[in-house]
Amino acid sequence: MSAKFASTADLEEKKTSFSRLSEHCWAFTAEGDPNTGVIIGDDAVMIIDATATPIMAQDVIAKVREVTDKPIKYLLLTHYHAVRVLGASGYSNEGLQQIIASQGTLELIRERGQQDMESEIARFPRLFKGVESVPGLTWPTLVFKDEMTLWLGGLELSIRHPGRGHTKGDTIVWVPQEGICYSGDLVEYGAACYTGDAYLTDWPQTLDKLAELQAEKLVPGRGPALERPEQVKAALDYTREFVTTLFDSAQAAVAAGMTLKQTMAYTRQRMDPKFDQVFIYEHCLPFDVTRAHDEASGVRDPRIWTAERDREMWHGLQSD
Repeated sequence: MSAKFASTADLEEKKTSFSRLSEHCWAFTAEGDPNTGVIIGDDAVMIIDATATPIMAQDVIAKVREVTDKPIKYLLLTHYHAVRVLGASGYSNEGLQQIIASQGTLELIRERGQQDMESEIARFPRLFKGVESVPGLTWPTLVFKDEMTLWLGGLELSIRHPGRGHTKGDTIVWVPQEGICYSGDLVEYGAACYTGDAYLTDWPQTLDKLAELQAEKLVPGRGPALERPEQVKAALDYTREFVTTLFDSAQAAVAAGMTLKQTMAYTRQRMDPKFDQVFIYEHCLPFDVTRAHDEASGVRDPRIWTAERDREMWHGLQSD
């Protein structure tokens, strides 16, 4: 594990790509940094995940404006993490009418939004360029429980909370007419899965529901846009393997009476050969193991991360 806390040493800017997946669907990706989805309908645009700051949102807006002048009426939050939501105010001059989130996401913002914001900014400062432009927490204006349908003219968007996984409020956007799914961080590819707020027991079953869609293309939370069915399957399999290897390791460690630090070492033996080369692995693993150890020990709901707790955990797991 790096002696530098979380990703404070990660200062290298990533190359971004804005790729067209179908008549209406686009992906803004950045080499393992958080992805943003763009859906351009007949009369309006939806953005999926807002980026971390209003200033960073301008990069997405600039790309959108290269291909359409339609108003950006809708912003969809796939979950509550600060790096996904705090850029929402950057769209206020683009025609924004609704910020959509699941009931679970709203509950998490109420419960721990402020602590999460402070925690994430301290963990990964590069992803919060222009953080002074953030006016505060992002609050949804339209909340759904399990599923809702939104029409952009003649284009149907099925917005769903398929189950718990990365958080308790995870939301996907399914575009059935074009066979495209925007998964948020329920699916990753070529990047570590952050599980600090996860429900690891539930996550594989939620992935099963995504697999049932038989998506032809998928935009993961991190990693490249996946443009063939076999790539979609590979990403679902990759995410499942990451999550199950992590949780199986933690369950075995807890059953053996290992401490958290011992669990970390044991989990590394099983995880490193498979995953130590992927983006943000070293950043995520201490948070991942801590949550996995908690859940394996019977702690049902993730504990709130604070900037203080982050550093205490991180330095406590450093090798002697």
